[in-house]
This record gives sequence, structure tokens and C-alpha cells, in this order.
Amino acid sequence: MSQSNENHTVRRIVLPSGRSIEVIRFNETEPDVRELHICPTCNSDLVQPLNWCEGAEGRWELTLECPNCEWTESGIYERTQVERLEDRLDEGLADMIADLQRLTQANMAADVDRFIAALEADLILPEDF
Repeated sequence: MSQSNENHTVRRIVLPSGRSIEVIRFNETEPDVRELHICPTCNSDLVQPLNWCEGAEGRWELTLECPNCEWTESGIYERTQVERLEDRLDEGLADMIADLQRLTQANMAADVDRFIAALEADLILPEDF
């Protein structure tokens, strides 16, 4: 999960041990720098990296793709741009995990309801186990 304001970004990371830490990044934004998660063709905010490697002087070489319009671009980007993209990807992952947890809970509740209904209607026999 990531929180931000104009001066810094706070990102909470959950470690495998279950403990969580907060990483604070101070923004060094340049007003004319393109946000990498925004597609320049269709304006979607779902752009994702396909390939990446660290380059010289703290820059990163990325291949980006938009899943909506299939726009693709390879380029070398500043560390701050890549960090902002990473923050957006982390936010998206946190949203997907929360959705998965809600869906799993809803599916389990539906399974339990069907099982209870089958028990009440005497549709489950000892042979079923």
C-alpha cells in the first residue's frame, strides 16, 4: 500500500515473517516528466513493464506495454520515474489481492450455504464421504 503527498511517498511492505515496514521516498519530481503508468496512445493507466534491466547512472531500461491498445515502447528512464511506476504497480497489486480476498470469501460463503441447504434437504449421505 502506498500513501503520498507532494513531498514524499510512504509505502508499507509486509515481510514474509508477517512484520511490516514503511519505506519513505522523497519526491524529486520534474513537472514535464511523463508518468510511465499512463499510455500516451489511449490514456489508460494500466501500462505495465514487460522487460527491464538496470542501466548506467541509476537509469533503467524498460519495455512497457499497454494492455488496452497494445502500445509498446522501449526506452531508458530516470530512477524517479521507475520508482513512481513501481508505486503504482504496488497499489494495483494491493487492490487485486483485496479483490481476491473478497471473492474468495464470497465463494466460500456460497459453498457453505449450498452445503447447509443440501444437509437440510437430506441430499448428503455417508457414502458421499
